[in-house]
Amino acid sequence: MDLTFTPEQEEFRAEVRSWLRENVPASLASAGTREGFDAHRAWERTLSGAGYGAIRWPTEYGGRGAEPVHQAIFEEEYLLAGGPERVTVVGQNLLGPTLMEHGTDEQRARWLPGILSADVIWSQGFSEPEAGSDLAGIRTRAVREGDELVVDGQKIWTSYGTFADWIFALVRTDPNAERHRGITFLAIDMSSEGIEARPIVQADGFAGFAEVFFTGVRVPVNNVIGDVDAGWSVAMTTLAGERDSPAAPAARFLRDLRELADAARARGVDEDPVINDALTGLLVRTEAYRAHTLRTLSKLSRGESLGSEASVTKLLWSELERDIFETGRDVLGPYAETIGSSALMDDPRGWNSRYWFARAATIYAGTSEIQRNIVAERVLGLPKG
Repeated sequence: MDLTFTPEQEEFRAEVRSWLRENVPASLASAGTREGFDAHRAWERTLSGAGYGAIRWPTEYGGRGAEPVHQAIFEEEYLLAGGPERVTVVGQNLLGPTLMEHGTDEQRARWLPGILSADVIWSQGFSEPEAGSDLAGIRTRAVREGDELVVDGQKIWTSYGTFADWIFALVRTDPNAERHRGITFLAIDMSSEGIEARPIVQADGFAGFAEVFFTGVRVPVNNVIGDVDAGWSVAMTTLAGERDSPAAPAARFLRDLRELADAARARGVDEDPVINDALTGLLVRTEAYRAHTLRTLSKLSRGESLGSEASVTKLLWSELERDIFETGRDVLGPYAETIGSSALMDDPRGWNSRYWFARAATIYAGTSEIQRNIVAERVLGLPKG
């Protein structure tokens, strides 16, 4: 494991830090509103114009061809600079790499530039009601009629689904095939007739997700990514791209712990042994996670793939995130729900939003139960229960 950064990497850090200090907007409205989403898109265009969009994309597709360490440096500096939520993450981190591997030349030329420039924002149509974490249990179907596929069904928890321009979705094209066969990976224009996106308003009052209904939506067969009925392997590429990305910066957890330590002092409970033990335990876990991210970056910088080991990373950061905010409720006590001037946090509304989002950390991108099964079976080689 390499614990040091090269002079070239430190130079990149200084470059990024300087640019972010000069350009990060003071604040933006929530991306769960039309106004906020448009503001976030404008910010993404600024990022892309400065060369900080999809920095790991190959140069032939408009990226910087950056190494994983450079991406990790950028993400850490972006966090420390208070950079806004990234609304291009689905397109740049998931669909982009999938198109590079499975798309046709025409599809890459058609969609990659818009993803990079943030002119086209994508959402992900994988999750469905009643399917839970069973990705192969999809019911949305597509029937071929000539040069089109007619799509009927429903997706849920689609990030930015209310405002996105396009959605990539898994649809079942052969209802008689085995579970992981007969599935097709399809790109769909959200302005198509027959699509209805119903906002899902969350506890913070904003609609960062949507429930998307497809009723007789006609999609050109040319929008199939990969082959018809062979979408499962394409989807695995999409998920692998997510897994092989550098882990979430440990700096985000250190930031949250510092906020809680300051709040504990402000409330006068900083000498409480229970509070101290809880915060110290979380600090130890954060430092252990930081060491794990360095180990992960060392492997990625050598060109190795994380594979099933990525499930360990997912378990570490998601459960740490959840536990930090759960402890925060104990630290803040009656002030936990306060968002006015009497709140103990500098940004109480933002803290509450992060708390509620943390509740989902052990669910999205694969539940903790599924991650433990993967670790047990594929990393440790244990038999199935």
